[in-house]
Amino acid sequence: MDRLLLRRIGTGIATLTAMTLMAATPVEAAPATPPDVLPPPTQALTEVTGFGANPTGLQMFLYEPDHVRRHPAVVVVLHYCTGSGPGMFSGTQFASLADLYGFLVVYPSAPREGHCFDVSSPGALTHNGNSDPVGIVSMVTYLVRNRHADRHRVYVTGWSSGAMMTNVLLGDYPDVFAAGSAVMGVPFGCFATTDGSMWNSTCAHGEIIKTPDEWGDLVRGASRFHGKRPPMQLWHGTADTILFYPNFGEEIKQWTNVLGAPLTPAFTDHPQPTWTHSVYTDRRGGVVVDTYSIEGETHSLPFNQPGLAQRAVALFGLTERH
Repeated sequence: MDRLLLRRIGTGIATLTAMTLMAATPVEAAPATPPDVLPPPTQALTEVTGFGANPTGLQMFLYEPDHVRRHPAVVVVLHYCTGSGPGMFSGTQFASLADLYGFLVVYPSAPREGHCFDVSSPGALTHNGNSDPVGIVSMVTYLVRNRHADRHRVYVTGWSSGAMMTNVLLGDYPDVFAAGSAVMGVPFGCFATTDGSMWNSTCAHGEIIKTPDEWGDLVRGASRFHGKRPPMQLWHGTADTILFYPNFGEEIKQWTNVLGAPLTPAFTDHPQPTWTHSVYTDRRGGVVVDTYSIEGETHSLPFNQPGLAQRAVALFGLTERH
């Protein structure tokens, strides 16, 4: 990720929080603030088949606005266990934001029993493995080849199982994804199992505690990537009893370590009464970890929570109208 994009990220967040991030070196013109209230999507969702390597049989659903930029960005939106791509299309605001800003949205579906993404197996936790991440990256590659999408502007977000996969994708493929936003997830590698199970109760209960270096080493060991890694946005409710709240702190440890930021945030504010928003910056002042702790919220943070999708899109630098 280059310095210009980091500047845009900083400016987008500053616009949404009504604060100026002087350390983030704002660009010349701030992007428009995404509105909280949006009209419904204008186009239908379509399924794409034959999109490339897909070892676990994921389904690909695409939202393509009526007016798309010449080389559009791509946002991958990942569902929770028991969920689906079409469910995320109808339940979130990313398609409406795509209408506004001209990007493409991909909604993968995991058709296996339980409809969870594989974030546990050794094949899922490595670059070019043999599980779900390969299929999701194939969807992105398909859009770069067939819709002339900008391969440098590919982003991922998800809830619960999809949030865990967001962590996995940024660990496995920092060469593909330019930023991520994980809503109610766990750190990369936390859910790892070796017995074929896709559920790790110790991790889910927030009982796996590691040092920042230990968490960071799990990410660094997933690929041979040595370039600039993508920033991460994290959301979690303090009353979560499915993926317990301590996982939020462990995610912060992991990504601040990977991205070269101190564990002390550059600033903290409260954009809503129950929200604690903290920003972590690297040595150049670029925003690399952006976090939201929601007081009293359980594992049911609404998909259409006003401002949530908008803040993800702002982090991604996609808020300039076309």
